[in-house]
Amino acid sequence: MSRLGTALLCLSVTCGAFAAPAGSAPAAVAGAPAEPPALLLPVQGIAPSDLRDTFDDGRDGNQRGHEAIDILAPRGTPVLAVDDGRIVKLFLSQPGGMTVYQFDPTGRFAYYYAHLDRYADGLAEGQAVRRGSVIGYVGSTGNASPDAPHLHFALFRLGPEKQWWKGEPVNPFRYLGGKPP
Repeated sequence: MSRLGTALLCLSVTCGAFAAPAGSAPAAVAGAPAEPPALLLPVQGIAPSDLRDTFDDGRDGNQRGHEAIDILAPRGTPVLAVDDGRIVKLFLSQPGGMTVYQFDPTGRFAYYYAHLDRYADGLAEGQAVRRGSVIGYVGSTGNASPDAPHLHFALFRLGPEKQWWKGEPVNPFRYLGGKPP
């Protein structure tokens, strides 16, 4: 192939002339991880052996999936950021109560922390957080039983729109060090 042909081929590939067919899955973003990293356990003092995989448990009479894990802990136990990233939304909802949505550094994954008793002092949307930073405290707000304080933790693979409220659920159990029985 001539130099001109090689240059045109490189240019067309770089500019996207050879796009994927309509309806095919989008290509991974260069440098973005396809899988979540190993995450820090988000509840201080809890060991991976304490985790129970509740991701596939049914809710509302098995009308919907849980798509998260619940980590039981005493009310007021510090909740830690599982990864470096950015706080994208502090939200109060009827099912989740006091919640935090955090994006990972690549913007590929969202971490959802729910049923918090309160937020860490000074926590704000747009704030950068480091892995292990206290972002809130275990509680039972929202539809959680007042007698069973816990952290409802979910992991989502984000689409190209980067919408904090929408993504593909990923079971966080093994990324938190959980081992099947």
